[in-house]
Amino acid sequence: MLKQVFDMNKIILFDGVCNVCNKSVQFVIKRDNKNIFKFASLQSNFGQKMIKKYRIHPNMNSLVLIDEDTCYFESTAALKICKQLNGFWKFMYIFIIVPAPIRNFVYRIIAKNRYKWFGHTQSCPVYPPDVRKKFIHE
Repeated sequence: MLKQVFDMNKIILFDGVCNVCNKSVQFVIKRDNKNIFKFASLQSNFGQKMIKKYRIHPNMNSLVLIDEDTCYFESTAALKICKQLNGFWKFMYIFIIVPAPIRNFVYRIIAKNRYKWFGHTQSCPVYPPDVRKKFIHE
């Protein structure tokens, strides 16, 4: 199963109880017309396996993009995701020229305050069947 997932898609790991993270996933799903992304919450069994496999710090405040067996974090992950989206969003990738420490400074402020500013939930949302197939359930 893991090999099939990696062969076909880029994987986004996200905080499943974070409201802004869930809204971001919904945002990506709407703009991923090429169907290249798969999703898993960091709290899921699959997410926990990836945390171990890639030696990701368990308290990291970032979404994770796994692309061809390489992990990207923070603003780099977000920009690499935007690059693949339809419409204007792909042009956001131009901000990759901004040095990562500057981009990540802003990212970390939002990540650190995401529960306070945007709230959180006790569980992941339930998606309709056509969207659910984009999620890795393992």
